[in-house]
Amino acid sequence: MRGPETKKSSKWIHEGKYAAEVEIELHYTGESWSPTMSGDDARKLETGMLALRRGDIAEAAKRGRVFELTPVAAK
Repeated sequence: MRGPETKKSSKWIHEGKYAAEVEIELHYTGESWSPTMSGDDARKLETGMLALRRGDIAEAAKRGRVFELTPVAAK
């Protein structure tokens, strides 16, 4: 039987006119059908989301790549 596997993944968070792509690690074990993430990665996502919510782009950028969203009119 193989041991747990870890895979890097990107998760997107969105608040208002901003979005961020945050790198996390997913952990796959034989005990669960779904991958899990560490508490540190969950905190990284939450901290990034809260920073975007208050418009603190510099703080959010410490967690991942930040994007400003622009609405596009349908033609």
